[in-house]
Amino acid sequence: MQNQIHFISGLPRSGSTLLGAILQQNPRFHAGMSSPVGGLVEQMLIAMSEENEFSVFISPEQKRQLIFSIFTTYYQPQADKAVIFDTNRLWCAKLSLIRELFPEAKIICCVRNIAWIMDSIERLIRRNAFDVSLLFNNPAERATIYSRTEALSQGGRLVGFAYTALKEAFYSEDSHKLLIVDYDLLAKRPDKTISLIYQFLGEEPFHHNFDNIKYDAPEFDLKLNTKDLHKVRQKVEFQPRQTILPPDLFERYNSLSFWEQPSPTRANLIVAKPKYSTLHN
Repeated sequence: MQNQIHFISGLPRSGSTLLGAILQQNPRFHAGMSSPVGGLVEQMLIAMSEENEFSVFISPEQKRQLIFSIFTTYYQPQADKAVIFDTNRLWCAKLSLIRELFPEAKIICCVRNIAWIMDSIERLIRRNAFDVSLLFNNPAERATIYSRTEALSQGGRLVGFAYTALKEAFYSEDSHKLLIVDYDLLAKRPDKTISLIYQFLGEEPFHHNFDNIKYDAPEFDLKLNTKDLHKVRQKVEFQPRQTILPPDLFERYNSLSFWEQPSPTRANLIVAKPKYSTLHN
């Protein structure tokens, strides 16, 4: 690839689509919501594994080139862009693969207090009261706010998988490639936050219009029967509100923000607490 590629990953309902919508204002960049590349990579890895009896005929270099070809083929229409941002929550669990394919790539990880992520998803579910969201597998999971949050927090599900993948990346040997971006800070100070992201990426500053953000993916959200899942408001702003989670549920998820605690990670942090309010190592 002639393009520089970076990745956007992290937690759901934490600003990854918003960040992509902001970045794509820069004519040098291509960015957006989650792409199918991560899923295609995962399926290719399975196809080349021992599950395939013909895998003995695929050399390590061929495996590398086959995975690489997914990126080059998918992003061929964006060949004129200097920088590609691919978004997928899977990437936090694939840092070693990213290191092998794109040693200069960096990963921007969008985060948010887990209690507020659950609150945000629950609001969407209630807003679409006459739809059966495909975020849940059966009526028992959809039954109450307790069963819904429990289902979402399981290890292989929307919130649970993203959370454990982020934690893996945060404490990994490749953590220095990560930039943790807190949604609240992005919403409150988009100018400062985007400036720090550009600094992390080594890119020249660009003047973004935070009052005219354009992004929506109604067709994709319709497939999940969860309208507005990826809709971005036109103006970037923080909107404080009262949680709709019961107090015990809010407390259960409120203390899980490990990125706010002192730790041996080498990840770069832009998070809401004052001591981590700027980019640092």
